[in-house]
Amino acid sequence: MDGTLATATIVLSLVLAAWALVAAARNRPPDRIQLLGLAVLEVGLLVVAALALVALGGGDRPGEPGAFFGYLVTLVCLPPLAAVLARMEPTRWGSAIVCAICLVTPVVVVRLQQTWEVLGG
Repeated sequence: MDGTLATATIVLSLVLAAWALVAAARNRPPDRIQLLGLAVLEVGLLVVAALALVALGGGDRPGEPGAFFGYLVTLVCLPPLAAVLARMEPTRWGSAIVCAICLVTPVVVVRLQQTWEVLGG
């Protein structure tokens, strides 16, 4: 798994979480920048997932395949979930939802990397 891309998605997610936290503290609903940030984050996470699947096709195997695939599916579902929930809640709490999910995303990326590093390679 590409560590640079994983780090980039972690940084983007944390920046977006900070942006959403400021919006929530200012009593602002989710704005277009938050939704655009979620879209960019989703693209990055889809690339991470594609690279992981290519590596699996190349013969690499995670030590815990069940956990690995669980984290992978969860990872690509988080930004769309945040966008849908934020649109359903057009108040400061929508921004809080974006913040919370963007704080969970780096944890899932790190766990995905940890399950990948358990491989024999």
